Amino acid sequence: MSHDQILSFEEIIETVKFAVEHGVNKVRITGGEPLVRKGIVELVAGIAAIPGVKDLGMTTNGILLGRFAADLKKAGLQRVNISLDSIDPEKFKEITRLGNINAVFEGIEAAKSAGLYPIKINCVIKSSSLEPDAQAVKSYCISENLQIRFIKEMNLETGQFSVVEGGDGGHCASCNRMRLTANGDLKPCLFTDLAYNIRELGIEKAYLNAIQNKPACGSINQKNQFSNIGG
Repeated sequence: MSHDQILSFEEIIETVKFAVEHGVNKVRITGGEPLVRKGIVELVAGIAAIPGVKDLGMTTNGILLGRFAADLKKAGLQRVNISLDSIDPEKFKEITRLGNINAVFEGIEAAKSAGLYPIKINCVIKSSSLEPDAQAVKSYCISENLQIRFIKEMNLETGQFSVVEGGDGGHCASCNRMRLTANGDLKPCLFTDLAYNIRELGIEKAYLNAIQNKPACGSINQKNQFSNIGG
């Protein structure tokens, strides 16, 4: 995605502000990896300053969290979700393409020190939370007083998703979430082709369309990949 396609912080904050004025009170910054975005602490501060934001979290791979945790907390971030599918260094490196698991452990400790609680660990599983890697992550979480959530591997094109074990994601009947993508699409559901761009339609029209057309249940998405909608 070219730089001029990516929303500015001002556009993100204005969109969140409009949403909060119309009932939203929980915001999560995700990615991709949000901590690689230049000025991320300033974005957090801008969102935290919006009256009515009661819950501000972030989903991160944790690799850069050691560097940013304290500043993020000061800026107004309340809690973090950290993706961790294995605690085996070699498997972690294979899954994340050269990631250093020690950096994640350091990030978790930094999040603890900063008071970014609760710290939730997102662990992707193939089919069962009884898989050896998943159980090893669970044992680590218990020893470190972290909350564990198991998320079954998803597929947009086949509509494969399920309820999050240990969390509230995946419950279509109670879902009231929307996703704002990096290029300004408001998606009422990840598992649908529907998207309403705030630059093309304006924030109000895009928001209202997304709310009014939110599907009762997710199905398939043939227009996106997780890499471009922040899965």
